[in-house]
Amino acid sequence: MGIVCPDESKRIEIEEFRRMLLSNAAVHRTKAGDEFQNPGKLPAANRHNRELEEKKVCVTSGVSFLGIAIVNQLLLRGYSVRVIVEKQEDLEKLREMEISGEMRQSMNTVEAVMARLNDIQSLSQAFSGCRGVFHTAAFVDPAGLSGYSKSMVEVEVLVTKNVTQACAITPSVRNCVLTSSLVACVWQDINSSRTIDHDCWSDEFICIDKKLWYALGKLKAERVAWNIARESGFKLATICPGLVTGPEFISRNPTPTIAYLKGAQEMFRNGLLATVDVNRLAVEHVLVFEDMKNTSYNRYISFDQVIRSEEELEKLARETGIDIRTTRSNSRTNSSNIVKLSNAKLCGLMSTIHRCHNEF
Repeated sequence: MGIVCPDESKRIEIEEFRRMLLSNAAVHRTKAGDEFQNPGKLPAANRHNRELEEKKVCVTSGVSFLGIAIVNQLLLRGYSVRVIVEKQEDLEKLREMEISGEMRQSMNTVEAVMARLNDIQSLSQAFSGCRGVFHTAAFVDPAGLSGYSKSMVEVEVLVTKNVTQACAITPSVRNCVLTSSLVACVWQDINSSRTIDHDCWSDEFICIDKKLWYALGKLKAERVAWNIARESGFKLATICPGLVTGPEFISRNPTPTIAYLKGAQEMFRNGLLATVDVNRLAVEHVLVFEDMKNTSYNRYISFDQVIRSEEELEKLARETGIDIRTTRSNSRTNSSNIVKLSNAKLCGLMSTIHRCHNEF
């Protein structure tokens, strides 16, 4: 495996194309005095080339906590991956990950491409030749303090809009998997809904009233993506994960972690504070993408644990360094107030290879 920059990638593609032409010419060459042809091998070669084309995908924010986990799972399953980077530092980080072993060793190619997330044409050029796009929507608050400020809501929406529009105008792209968030589902009037599942959406006015900017950004961005996908006709699937955890998650994924946990006490009281391991979530992204061959549009909720006890809440507080503990008077005392959280739809897809925790 090696990281390939755009110019080198173009040279390799030309060389591969040249070899393919020579190979095909050799198959059909007729020897003097001996009518030798081997057309039977041509379909197999074409099938192989088509398989390679189908296995080429692009990951935005590919050096993020979730992005690199998705890249590793794709490589494990035989994909060639193009990673979108916005600056030179991201490219250096990608190389460091390869050297350190954080990026899985593979015979397949990881190609780094510079693209501007605020430019649809730049994104379309980066997506060209890829069958699928994974938009992990990983952003860092420029202020570096609030986790996710109010101004970032429109940034999230704009970038997601650009990515989905670029998918729509890029001929090679057939499918897009968008990472949304469980907080785009849970912030609503719980008195009117006793089960939160993939059909549920957070209330925009509640998010604004409680200043839940991360939830609002994910909510609005996902809705924009769905509108563009349905108008344009390309396939879209969205995954709404709980708090993404894993090794050193608070230091490696600080902005989304801090932002997600705003309102954690209320989510805990309602039985809606859930987490998911980053590697499990990455596997789910790949399986959802592969299932899109059989489906058009799907939305999923992902989690593998619901924080149900004070002890579990205190453990999460220690891991994150964020005071999300509740006072005993604000703790859950009546189990009838707990809302059921269900990821049954995604579990149905995962059931063949993973044990699934659902409907807490």
